[in-house]
This record gives sequence, C-alpha cells and structure tokens, in this order.
Amino acid sequence: MILTRFAIISIGVLLMSSRVQLKLDTPGEIRFDQYLRYQDIQDYLDRLNRIYKGFVVVENFGLSVENRNLTSIKISYGENPKKPLIFIDAGIHAREWIGPAQALYVIHRLVENPVESLLVRNVDWLIVPLVNPDGYEYSHTVDRLWRKNRTKGKICDGVDLNRNFDFQWLQIGASRSECSNNYAGTRPFSEPESSALSKLIAEKAERIKMYLSFHAAAQCILYPWGYTTDLPDNGEELHELGQNLTDAIYKVNSTQYKVGSSANILYTDSGTSRDWAYAVANIKLAYTIEIKGFADSLFNRRRGGRFDIPPEDILSVVSEMFEGIKMLHSYVEPKHITSENHYDVLMKKMRRIFFFTT
Repeated sequence: MILTRFAIISIGVLLMSSRVQLKLDTPGEIRFDQYLRYQDIQDYLDRLNRIYKGFVVVENFGLSVENRNLTSIKISYGENPKKPLIFIDAGIHAREWIGPAQALYVIHRLVENPVESLLVRNVDWLIVPLVNPDGYEYSHTVDRLWRKNRTKGKICDGVDLNRNFDFQWLQIGASRSECSNNYAGTRPFSEPESSALSKLIAEKAERIKMYLSFHAAAQCILYPWGYTTDLPDNGEELHELGQNLTDAIYKVNSTQYKVGSSANILYTDSGTSRDWAYAVANIKLAYTIEIKGFADSLFNRRRGGRFDIPPEDILSVVSEMFEGIKMLHSYVEPKHITSENHYDVLMKKMRRIFFFTT
C-alpha cells in the first residue's frame, strides 16, 4: 500500500498525540517532558501573573488570525527606563515545537528559580513564548510539518511570518506563491501576528539591547544578514559573542553549534524578524537561534523529521541552551549599565555615608 504524504503526516500526528500530549494534572503546571499546547502555555503564564505580582507582568499585545491571544511576559524588578532589556520570541514557525519549550524554560528559570535572581537584577526580560498560536495548534492536530500561520488564501493557506517583516521584504529566499512554505504575504506586515510583534518590539526598542528568536532545527547561531553575504557593521562583535554562546552550550553536553550570518552559513532569506530588529528597530545584537534538531530516520521523518525532538530529550536541549543565555546576559549587563545608573549607585552610597557620619 502506498501512503500519501498527508496520510503519513496524519499518522505522525496521531503517534505524537498518543506519545506526548498527556493532560497536565493541574492548569498552570509546567513540565519539560512533553510539549505544551497553546492553552497550557496561557494557563502557565496566567499562574505566574497571579503568584508573582509585581515581578512579572503578563499582557496580551494582539490577536492571531483565528483570534487567539498573542501574549508576552515581562520579568523585572520594577519599572526602570534606564535598565537594558533582552527580548525573546519563539514559535514563529508552527512546527518548531522546541522553540516555545525553550522560551518557557527561560521564563521558568528566571521567575521560579531564586538562584537566577541575579539575571534580573540589572536587566529586564520581555518574552513572547508563542508568536504563531494558530499554526502551532494546527501542527499538533492536523499537519505536524505545518510552518506558516493560518491566514486564508485563494489557493493555499498560510503566510510565513518570518518572511513578512518590512525590511528587504520579498528580495530573496521568499516567495510570492501562496503554496510555498516561504510565502511572504501580500505585503509587509500583512499578518496580525508579525505586525503585532513588530509594534511590541518598536515600543521598547530604545531599551532592547539584545533580540533573540528561537527556531529549529539547524543547530546554528545566526546573525544578520539573510539577504546578502555582506556582514553588518558590528559583524565581528556578533560573531565573537555568538562563538562565546556556543562555547557555553558545548560545556554542558558537548553540543556544537555553528556561528555565522544566515546567508553565509545556512541560506538566504529576507523579510525576517532578525534583520528587521537589527536594521529598523536598531537592536545591534540580534540573533536567530536555531536549536538543535533530532537525527533523521525513515520512521522519524513520518512524524516530523528533525523538528521532532523526543519529549524525553526536551529538558536536556533547553537546559544546555539556557547556559548560553546566561552567558549572553553577562555580556549585555555590564555593556549597557548606563553612567546614570553608576551615578545613582554612587549617590546612594554617599547618602548612607553622610547619614552615619553626621
């Protein structure tokens, strides 16, 4: 019997559902031995918002094509416009389930692990764990390899949100065809998800010192540009920092990531969030982090190929990447603590001295 591609994918979805889609014991629970669904993610963020009032702020910043909330979480010790901010998003491509898992792990460690409190003392974090909730749900229920959002087309559905940003849109590595996985949409920011994400970034752009977008599964650290093999002005800094990131990851499980600009080490692309964040939002430390995938086999390809990291391996993958994220924080923090911050600290010390000596 010859199976069609759709039949193979459908079998894969059923296999995945029976293997990893276990119902969480209580709403708001977090675990890293299975992939959480959209509502599970929302429940977890809501729980953090209730328990850690003042430390976390969970907000909806838009709606998807199918009217699901687009949600961000800010992790901060109070509002301070002088503090640098690290922005993270994930799940812009539906089938890359490890991306949202990675973002959730970062949130979990920053919020629920007191050992990591130093990571928040001088740096704020703004994280969007799932940019493309409609596509993500579709990849869980219908087509495991679905990549795009779920906007309705004339022939084929969906737009590649990571080709829909308004910088070098539709120049290279993107398509005008609705049926392409790289379909760039009818115009830049035609999609509510990419438009809302760009507005959220733009609102905080002056404070955002690093932009990270979690993808899968090329096992690469990618910096601009995607549309040309030329390097940005601070290409040397981006490469060195990316190499330091890979070194930190390697120390955990000996996992080796490649580092370079997208066009030079992976493929050409245009209209991406990374290049837009760098060029338009002026965030000069901007990376796409392609998290490691799963080795292909004939059986695995039927379920989702390299995007299908087994649930039992999630914790190993996300925990080693977190060590790299900590290294990135250690670069951002001293680099972007302003002279005003140093002055404020000095004045506080002086006031204490004066108080105790008079």
